[in-house]
Amino acid sequence: MSTRVDPNFKNTLMGYGRGDWNECFHCGNCTAICPLSENGFLFPRKGLRAIQMGLKDKLAGYVDPWLCYYCGECSETCPRDANPGEMMMTLRRYLTSVYDWTGLSGRLYRSFAAHLTVVFFLFAAIITSFLIFADFSIPANAEGIVEINKFAPHGLIASLDHILLGTLSFFLLTNILNMFIKVIIKDRSVRIPFSMYFIHVWEAIFHFLTQARQLKCEGKRTYWFSHWFLMSSYVIMFILIIFFLDWFQTDQIHPVWHPQRWLGYYVTAGLIWGTIYFMIGRYKKNKEMFKFSHHSDWIFIILLFLIAFTGILIHIFRLNGMALATYVSYTLHLAVEVPMVVTFVAFSKWSHLAYRPLGLYFANLKKAALRKQYNMQVAPAV
Repeated sequence: MSTRVDPNFKNTLMGYGRGDWNECFHCGNCTAICPLSENGFLFPRKGLRAIQMGLKDKLAGYVDPWLCYYCGECSETCPRDANPGEMMMTLRRYLTSVYDWTGLSGRLYRSFAAHLTVVFFLFAAIITSFLIFADFSIPANAEGIVEINKFAPHGLIASLDHILLGTLSFFLLTNILNMFIKVIIKDRSVRIPFSMYFIHVWEAIFHFLTQARQLKCEGKRTYWFSHWFLMSSYVIMFILIIFFLDWFQTDQIHPVWHPQRWLGYYVTAGLIWGTIYFMIGRYKKNKEMFKFSHHSDWIFIILLFLIAFTGILIHIFRLNGMALATYVSYTLHLAVEVPMVVTFVAFSKWSHLAYRPLGLYFANLKKAALRKQYNMQVAPAV
């Protein structure tokens, strides 16, 4: 089978990040020092070689970039300053665009102006919708309680959430199907028995919930905790908003020990801790994984921080019976959250939550299938 080479592929990849891959002369130092590298998945060296050769079609089926957590050791010790760690980040952005059949991912990743335009358009659309349809003059009731469900009925908001969820789920699931086709179906080198899909699926679930593979990166426990705390907080917030909004968005002020309050505090703490940790790191650039920031990195953490900040304002104003301030904060909260969800969940950085565990899942499937094929080949005849 012939292999198509794209001589301009390196130029295309420049739009997804940065990396001095031309400096790489394949000494193997990055693979040797990486705590996550293993037989059969010798990243980042294999991906760098494919880039240099313009093997675009082969790269589309690679899972190697999803196995990397960017501890930065490979870039720190590279004798040529080829920055292989950042190259893995660049490849993750590129692969996200490869899986996305709409082309929106590539547009958002390659153009800061395009990403900002979509964010501001959605922000303005939400603000305009509230100004037209919502009543900001609704006062607090006789007990001084802000009746937020008169301003934004949870039934209506939940219905709109479900429409948005269904739309984004369609795009994300079809992109995942595209990933499956490119990684598994088009790989003729290995045949995966159907039963293996069920045997190894728990690994994808486990790594999605724990991000435990990242703990293999030496001295990065704070980074792991911040990443996990941020991820778990957003997942909990997502579940509450989509499935339990009538319980979470209530006019009743629950006592401080109520589960609704504690879940809200956990979500807020995780978003604030995680976003501030990553913003400080990317501003100071004193660690290898923070030295190079793509525009999507900054947009992502700023929007998440604003979601948490406006959520805190809503809570404070509600507790103090300040109706107008609550409604304005609620409007700003949704005006920030909708652009973040639309541009990141299916088409950008947040989709990595799905692609990373699936990448590991597909890698383990291939390894298990190859081991089975090898054992069958070397088994003595009876």
